[in-house]
Amino acid sequence: MMRPRLGLLAGGGELPRLILDACRRSGREVFVVAFKDQCDPETVQGVDHAWMRLGAAGSTIRALKDHGVGELVMAGRIRRPSLAGLMPDAKAMKILAGGVFNRGDDGLLRAIMNHLERTEGFRMVGVHEVMPELLTPEGVLGRAAPDARARADMDVACRAALDLGAEDRGQAAVALEGRVVATEGPDGTDAMLKRLAASGAAHGGVLAKMCKPGQDRRADLPTIGRVTVENAHAAGLKGIVVEAGASLTVGRDEIVRAADGLGLFVAGVKI
Repeated sequence: MMRPRLGLLAGGGELPRLILDACRRSGREVFVVAFKDQCDPETVQGVDHAWMRLGAAGSTIRALKDHGVGELVMAGRIRRPSLAGLMPDAKAMKILAGGVFNRGDDGLLRAIMNHLERTEGFRMVGVHEVMPELLTPEGVLGRAAPDARARADMDVACRAALDLGAEDRGQAAVALEGRVVATEGPDGTDAMLKRLAASGAAHGGVLAKMCKPGQDRRADLPTIGRVTVENAHAAGLKGIVVEAGASLTVGRDEIVRAADGLGLFVAGVKI
């Protein structure tokens, strides 16, 4: 049975390109909405696409319908603007009514996806439904393994990340010697790691990225890639732990090569 045409709502980074590659291999038709100042130009080279402002919901929905899109997937890094910077059109204002924009990322994305499904008639799917091979497996992914001290910090970091996620404020935390030394802010995991590298406050610590409790898994699953490994090493960390079956490891072979080369462990754990 042929799948309906896929609409890709694309932000920055490698993930949208991986989805497009998967669609090419499977022969699935795809149309990309590339968000201005977010999506990388090389992502849409040679691909049926339209550039849109984040706040141009009306034009975005019309383009998706005009191109026969039946299913939608959100992928890629989005830098969240202020409400004034978003410049929402009338359709976006309707979606964001009732203070939705002031919620955390999961609350905001849930409201957007619910509108796209219930009002506009699309079916939202998660990245892991399009590319299940990206889901993090359980266990150690490379040669390095956590020692007893690192496992204790893993537990602390995982709990801190889950507590942060329960408040819809982020997905990541770093623990060192049994205490939390950093939590993710609105600017994301890489920015947190860069601050730690500058301060030297986490040398020997462990990074954890966990799915938020109750999170809608159709969007914004915790994600790591080669750059995450490199930034963790620059911050002096011993390793990274992510939630098995509820996170994405993008470019897993590259992640393992980088981690092995830098002496970091990367592990997937069940919660």
